[in-house]
Amino acid sequence: MEAFAREYGFVFVCHALKHANRKAGEERSFWTVETNFFPGRSFQSLEDLNQQALVWSTVRLDNKPQGRAKLIPAKAFEYECQHLIQLPAHLPAPYRDHRRGTDEYGFAAFGANYYWVPGTQRQEVKLLEYDDRLKVYQRGQCLAEYPLPPEGIRNQQFSPPDQPKPHHPRHCHRPAQAEEKHLRSLGPAISAYLDLVLATKGIQRHEFIRRLLALSRRMSVELLTQSLERARKYRIISLETVERIALLYLQQGSGQLPVAEVDADFTQRAAYQEGSLTEPPDLSIYQDPSADKQDPCQPQP
Repeated sequence: MEAFAREYGFVFVCHALKHANRKAGEERSFWTVETNFFPGRSFQSLEDLNQQALVWSTVRLDNKPQGRAKLIPAKAFEYECQHLIQLPAHLPAPYRDHRRGTDEYGFAAFGANYYWVPGTQRQEVKLLEYDDRLKVYQRGQCLAEYPLPPEGIRNQQFSPPDQPKPHHPRHCHRPAQAEEKHLRSLGPAISAYLDLVLATKGIQRHEFIRRLLALSRRMSVELLTQSLERARKYRIISLETVERIALLYLQQGSGQLPVAEVDADFTQRAAYQEGSLTEPPDLSIYQDPSADKQDPCQPQP
């Protein structure tokens, strides 16, 4: 609605919260659809449902007498047309703007599908998403236009029909089950660390496993186990930090990492005094039951 308003020169403003009396007309329209259009209706796809809804609203419902006055909306609209101002046809339809990169095969990913970007430049492109199509722009020039696939289509490749079909490997995201199995076989501490990391939302599972496998090949199993045990204790999922932990272990020999030196006058600082009245944080999730109770919060490396 904001894009639609911007193209036609007005501002779309929603009603304020808890002003339910201002949305009664729209709620009644939803009720009409839910109780008249949906019951007993079957459809094959979302496009099929939309087409049936278009026919139902413009043919059947629009020519049916409404309300106590038995007013027919189609005839009322014919009368109102002579008093309305027709908008120019050249105004563009509403769209949503997306920024995407182009991979080494010349495809831009959008909506779990891949769209071919003509040309040889592998630069960032702008995707304009309309209600039924997708336009690919680069530096203000429209390179391609594709119809949007039906709902539920995923992992498909789209290219212009008048050009040769470009090559794009379907299994570019190769799973890492073999690498994960090898890492877990190195010891229970490494397996426990993998359980912690893979349960974290937003982690790139296969990429992380391969990076951890590459790290394991640059150090001994004992050093990797010791570093991952400390990382798991403080819930560290950054492999760069794990590598720094291993480096500290190497610099200090095989002993334990030293406790960071803390200036005893930190309580006199203005920042400390300003935050001294807040509730203390709960650090219990960072505590290992087997850890020393006298050292509950060593600084993170």
